[in-house]
Amino acid sequence: MDLELVTVGNELLLGFTLNTNARDLARTLAPAGVRVVRHVTVGDTAAEIQDAVVSALDRTGFVIVSGGLGPTADDLTREAVAEAFGLPLEIDPHVLRSIEARFARVRPGQPMPQSNRKQAAVPAGAQVLENSRGTAPGLWIDRDGQVVVLLPGVPRELNELVRAHVIPRIQSTGEAARVVASRVLRTTGISESALANLLDDRLQAVTEVEVAFLPSLEGVDVRLTAAGPRTVVSLALDAAEAVLRPVLGAHCYGTDDDDLAALVLSMLRSRGASLAVAESCTGGLIGARLTEIPGSSDVFLGGVTAYANAAKIREVHVDWDVLTAAGAVSEEAVRAMALGVQARFGATAGVAITGIAGPSGGTADKPVGTVWIGAAMAGDVAAVKRHLPGTRYEVRRRAAQAALDLLRRLLAD
Repeated sequence: MDLELVTVGNELLLGFTLNTNARDLARTLAPAGVRVVRHVTVGDTAAEIQDAVVSALDRTGFVIVSGGLGPTADDLTREAVAEAFGLPLEIDPHVLRSIEARFARVRPGQPMPQSNRKQAAVPAGAQVLENSRGTAPGLWIDRDGQVVVLLPGVPRELNELVRAHVIPRIQSTGEAARVVASRVLRTTGISESALANLLDDRLQAVTEVEVAFLPSLEGVDVRLTAAGPRTVVSLALDAAEAVLRPVLGAHCYGTDDDDLAALVLSMLRSRGASLAVAESCTGGLIGARLTEIPGSSDVFLGGVTAYANAAKIREVHVDWDVLTAAGAVSEEAVRAMALGVQARFGATAGVAITGIAGPSGGTADKPVGTVWIGAAMAGDVAAVKRHLPGTRYEVRRRAAQAALDLLRRLLAD
């Protein structure tokens, strides 16, 4: 089935709050056979909310609205939708008691603010969707086959209500017989345009799925999407992956939510190996990526942020002669850093990185974005030079990913 999303909030329009609700709703509904065909965001104005809801109902007959169910004066979704349907608002005693009980648990000894009473106002005939994580209940309004679902804007509350109430109700109608499913092939070390050229000839063989390229600072995801009966969709995605993945080769490191840092740790763990890192321009980002993975301590021994030349000499034993002759951003320096951190921690592998993240510091020979990455293993050191585009933030993030990718490729050989 098809439906539309309306997200409400001035903070979304002004860019102060990232609209994760639309993303989460679309991702959660698709496996249940629900396709989001349109998404609009409106401000905290009753007329705008009404216009968005009525327009959506004219097109699909089903709309989910998130946000604007709070206790303050600018929370107008409940009132706007009730007026659009010509329904009076009535205080629901059960909902009111539930809100009062929640306040008693969370803020013992403090009375519930009177403003929270409005959250117990329910349009006549609406079905209440109990919110176990907050004070604003969800509401399901069905008038002559046209459905509006009102959900709170707090992400954890919205997501719980969708899983517990919205999806089961949709599936019980029998309308969502088809599923919409996606599979992501994760690549790194290749640009979007180069990837598109690489796959161009093969895309003609995957006509049953939609292929999209999604670039990010970590790489380019190739998303495969198919719709239909569940078994047919699964077979279509398997067939498309079988066609495309061999062409991607070493650029592809995983699928869906696979994380490169987790993969590197797993590869090292399977070899009984350990890792240490020496970072200059990334300032600890590689170590942060590794330690975000639970259980990383059995592989990752530690790291050094050797930013200044003095730190490179003192912490990872880079010779002064190397720094003066070749510079801190050089193949010689990064090789010495990789070997130095490997020796310092007694690790099986040592990874090092040094570069010019900008916005200043670049030269004609070494422009901003020049990064050297080194990896030492089994007595050998591999070093690669990268020219990474973007702001200082982007260069550093891309550099950390490139360092992990170099180690992955070495481990895969």
